[in-house]
Amino acid sequence: SIHTIFRADGSTDSLERALTRICQYSEDAVIDGYAIILLTDRGIDSSHAAIPSLLATSAVHHHLANKGLRAKVGIIVEAGDVWESHHFATLIGFGASGVNPYMAFETIKGMKDKNMLNVDYPYEKLEKNYIKAVNGELLKIFSKMGISTLQSYQGAQIFEALGISNEVVNKYFSGTVSR
Repeated sequence: SIHTIFRADGSTDSLERALTRICQYSEDAVIDGYAIILLTDRGIDSSHAAIPSLLATSAVHHHLANKGLRAKVGIIVEAGDVWESHHFATLIGFGASGVNPYMAFETIKGMKDKNMLNVDYPYEKLEKNYIKAVNGELLKIFSKMGISTLQSYQGAQIFEALGISNEVVNKYFSGTVSR
C-alpha cells in the first residue's frame, strides 16, 4: 500500500513532494512486479493530511501511463473522502480500478451502533444496500454518457475541471478540459 498523505507543515511544496513520492513508489511497485497498488489515506495524524483521493489517483494514473506501465497494474483507492456516487465516478474516470470508501462504511456502522437509523437491518444488510445504491447510481451515470461497461468508463476522463489552475490540470489531470 502507498500512503496518500503529506506533511501538513505549512510549506508550499509539501503536497507536490508527496505526489512525486507516491508516483515514484507506484512506478517502483509496477517494476517490482506488483499487479495491484493500494492508494490509502489511512495514515492521517496530527502532522499529516490526506491528499485528495482524486488528485492522488489521477497523478498516479497519468504518471504510470506516461511511463508505459499503466496497463500492468490495477489501482485500488481506499479513502475517507469518498461517499457519494460522483466521488466514485470521478475516481473510476481518472483510473481507479476499485474503491473502498472506508469512512462511509464506518459512518454507517456508527449510526447503526448508536440507533440513529430507523430500520432494523443488521450492519451487513446496510452495507450491501449502500453498495447497491452506489452501483445503481454509477450505472445511471455511465448510461447518460452512452457507456455500457465499467471498463469503458475507467480512465476515460470525460469531465471538465472547474476551479483548478491550468498548471495543476496540466500536471495531474492531463488531457482534461478546463476553461
